[in-house]
Amino acid sequence: MDRGVEWDFEPTLDRIAALMDVLGSPQQAYPVIHIAGTNGKTSTARLTEALLRERNLRVGRFTSPHLVSVRERITVDGEPLSEERFAQAYEEIAPYVDLVDTQGRRIQFFELLTAMAFAVFADTPVDVAVVEAGMGGSWDATNVADGTVAVVTPISLDHTDRLGPDIPSIAGEKAGIIKPGATAILSQQELEAAEVLMRRAADVGAVVAREGLEFGVLNREVAMGGQLLTLRGLKGVYEDVYLPLYGAHQASNAVTALAAVEALTGGDDPLDVELVRQALAQASSPGRLEVLRRNPTVVVDAAHNPGGMQATLEGIHEAFDFAKVVGVVAVMRDKDVDALLELLEPMVDEIIVTRNSSPRSMSPEDLAALAVPLFGEDRVHVVERLDEALDRGIGIADAEGEFSGTGVLITGSVVTAGDARHLLRAEGT
Repeated sequence: MDRGVEWDFEPTLDRIAALMDVLGSPQQAYPVIHIAGTNGKTSTARLTEALLRERNLRVGRFTSPHLVSVRERITVDGEPLSEERFAQAYEEIAPYVDLVDTQGRRIQFFELLTAMAFAVFADTPVDVAVVEAGMGGSWDATNVADGTVAVVTPISLDHTDRLGPDIPSIAGEKAGIIKPGATAILSQQELEAAEVLMRRAADVGAVVAREGLEFGVLNREVAMGGQLLTLRGLKGVYEDVYLPLYGAHQASNAVTALAAVEALTGGDDPLDVELVRQALAQASSPGRLEVLRRNPTVVVDAAHNPGGMQATLEGIHEAFDFAKVVGVVAVMRDKDVDALLELLEPMVDEIIVTRNSSPRSMSPEDLAALAVPLFGEDRVHVVERLDEALDRGIGIADAEGEFSGTGVLITGSVVTAGDARHLLRAEGT
């Protein structure tokens, strides 16, 4: 049944609320950690899930978008739903979806997936659900759930056509997940975003914890394959925590996840430090500064807005000692492409512009027209297909020689990252 495309929808909670009502409000069957923000949501969700599962809790996780398979979005016990369970989940709610449709409120694609996730989590049943907002917060379909803990990761400019033209407008939408009586865990924010979030928390009587004040990263050292952290949570200090992810932004995501789990558990006692170490040492975040192969080193990252790209490039600079970087870039045409290219230009020696598998992908020719004035014609290579662009990028790095220190960075979109992982046969979800 055609439910339209995910990026074209009417912002309202009416449809999903009606569907949840006829389903018996499955989103109320378990505590929810609800995560909104511009960047870092999926990584923070995965880190939160890892910490909860290490405490022997059964966890449901709902994230978006997916890298390769839509089934990745709904996980139980750390595993995506099987094809059979995914189909069954749809079939179980389909009659109720049809019922709401007949009332003149046609359920849209993301709403359908959200309803499936909430229903699966109630049916399993899970002990806790970690739920990532799709876009915004106030009118996002996931906001039919009332998060016991509301997490807001860093807010920057993205989806300005939907969320508003500036940081305060966007923060106002994201702040909608902070509900009366909840605990709000706020990652480091720009001042104008923090003011909006704090006002919302005060209005609804939420408890607030802020990165850099009530919790934060006390120390961070680059380590083999990741970083070694000292984290200050809400209830204690956790030393010698190894995180196999790169970049200051992932350390921030980790301490935000830690604070969220502490807030959910209640009481004054810190979490068991060994539990925290074990959980975070096993953490993964596919498509986020992920090394897909070595010799030459090929790194993929899903950065698709200026805030995400800035964090990515800082992570690359810190964790990889590249003498030269070849960029393979495919972007969505509705993004701030000029800003992405401006950030990439000082880091990337040569750029291969291409397209990903989305119908929203900017054409390589249009991307080249934006890149050439910044990079110069000699540094820009136009390749129509992503598989050929990957071959070209890896080929350029290979030609430099094994000891040249040349790396390949594949970036520009979550879809680009997912396509590249599929083409280069990366393992894990």
